[in-house]
Amino acid sequence: MANRTAVLGAGAWGTALAIHLARGGHPVALWGHRSEHVAALARDRENRSYLPGAEFPEALTATPDLALAVQDADYLLVAVPSGAFAQMLAAVSGSGDAPLFWATKGLDPETGRPLHERAGEILGAGRGLGVLSGPSFAREVARGLPTAVTVAATDARLARRFAELVHGPTFRAYVSTDLTGVELGGAAKNVIAIAAGISDGLGFGANARAGLITRGLAELRRLGRALGARPATLTGLACLGDLVLTATDDQSRNRRFGLALGRGTPLDEARAGIGGAVEGIPAARALTRLARGLGVEMPISEQVRAVLDGLHSPRTAVETLMARTMKSEHR
Repeated sequence: MANRTAVLGAGAWGTALAIHLARGGHPVALWGHRSEHVAALARDRENRSYLPGAEFPEALTATPDLALAVQDADYLLVAVPSGAFAQMLAAVSGSGDAPLFWATKGLDPETGRPLHERAGEILGAGRGLGVLSGPSFAREVARGLPTAVTVAATDARLARRFAELVHGPTFRAYVSTDLTGVELGGAAKNVIAIAAGISDGLGFGANARAGLITRGLAELRRLGRALGARPATLTGLACLGDLVLTATDDQSRNRRFGLALGRGTPLDEARAGIGGAVEGIPAARALTRLARGLGVEMPISEQVRAVLDGLHSPRTAVETLMARTMKSEHR
């Protein structure tokens, strides 16, 4: 039986997920907050601003009317930047009790906490909540290229139901109830991708990139352990998988941003040149604030934040990391 889904957020990722769901025969309402952008989606039957060439299936409709988008929806799927997440949930808080999932990758910028905690505060108890995350570039999902993700929810049955909804011939979904681990991976990988981009932009080579990715995973595991995330989640698709993808491929906005910084582009210019949200910027600040409060060492994330705050140049940040006191690898 087809399930009606409201996808809230008409950027590249929201559009790709809407196309994927509609391609599977599920009716989808794609909502965007800019009426002129949504009008262009409806007219062109593709998102020429973010995913040119990816045609909309018949089951996909675009609307700027939020109430209409969520009306009679079986599921809500939020795909907005982390900075707009709380506002988006507040806007739909009175829309009924349909389970709400999100594909947003980040932490709450105000508190630094995982998004599911913020969602619970806004929507209250009793509403099913979950997240879809993993190594998944929007362009490849829209093209129907093979992709594997994790769906985590407040209970295993809900996770499985939503995973069955998004599962398809080229889109494999695994289930989990570890929302903390899945969300942490989606946030931290963007910060490490900026670091890897900076290193490559400076010309430091493949050895340095591999070291940053590996030690970035170590930071992620330390923070995950302090927050109660499951170890297996931290080496799964939503953490290790997404980290490898985002830190090594230039489709990643965060990696490209880091590359620009490493090549000497001023921060504001580098950010403007990406043409979309660079989630690693707010994530670096949220992660380091969270880690400091828990007494967890995250030296790579701290140096990324130092660069973003104008305290260190990209080269100084890397030199600072290399000059740290020698210690055991597994601590």
